[in-house]
Amino acid sequence: MDTDFAVVELTVNGIGHRVGVEPRRLLVDVLREDLGLTGTNVGCGQGVCGSCTVLVDGASARSCLMLAVQAHGADVVTVEGMATAAGVHPVQQAFLDAQAQQCGFCTPGFLATTVELLDRNAKPSEAEIRAALAGNTCRCTGYQHIVDAVVRASEAAS
Repeated sequence: MDTDFAVVELTVNGIGHRVGVEPRRLLVDVLREDLGLTGTNVGCGQGVCGSCTVLVDGASARSCLMLAVQAHGADVVTVEGMATAAGVHPVQQAFLDAQAQQCGFCTPGFLATTVELLDRNAKPSEAEIRAALAGNTCRCTGYQHIVDAVVRASEAAS
């Protein structure tokens, strides 16, 4: 195989994809540019803000730091894949109900982080919620509505 080209096979939002990429191509670029999934945002490009967070095999991952080849064989879920035919994901609904978004740029990363948190801990304390969300930055809110949304989502799951 040519060293300047790699074939990555991955499942994104339940759909299998086979994508040819340069070995240094980032997952976020493949998601946005090749697959047209623009809900995953590029904020800082350094993995600090969390706007590019997606779920990779159920764990949150900074897609601006992850090479596409590292996702070979993985199951990736973006914000577009959280909703089902029945409607929005319960975490998405909780964010809507708590008015936990303003401009919305950071929201996909917060949603992915919250889904992972609640999969690990269905009833987190406020301190655990704040610790889990500490790697995500919002420049519009004071975070309380976001924390309230996570609490709502955890209560809705019970």
